[in-house]
Amino acid sequence: MDDTTWYWTLRQRVRPAYEDCSLTLSLYSEDRQHRVALVFRPRQNRIISNCCFLAGCVVRMPDQGCLNLYEPGTVRLLLDLVLPTLDLSLTGKDIEVDGWPYFDVAVEPASTPTLAHVAVRGDAAHPPQPSKCC
Repeated sequence: MDDTTWYWTLRQRVRPAYEDCSLTLSLYSEDRQHRVALVFRPRQNRIISNCCFLAGCVVRMPDQGCLNLYEPGTVRLLLDLVLPTLDLSLTGKDIEVDGWPYFDVAVEPASTPTLAHVAVRGDAAHPPQPSKCC
């Protein structure tokens, strides 16, 4: 990754029907030229927190893999996973992607191969680490 500074926000959308709820992790480049949004929506075996209990958490069942999207280490890891898969020069200012494929790579043990098109980058001495919810 280059030396671009990225900022992030997490937005929770709560609707009367749980299946219409979402958690959106938005990553903004410092110059505001790009916004990358990882959207997490509930689906089979995928749970998003839609209340104050475990706020910002996304969970995969049945193994209970969990990430807290408010934690800086988790956000950095997801940023390092998503950026290599995007060509920011060819896409528009706002890019929205499904966050679950990146979640799957982030919660797998280091010995598990990652998706072929996703490469984790980081300082070998201090690699980004996901923060667990529970």
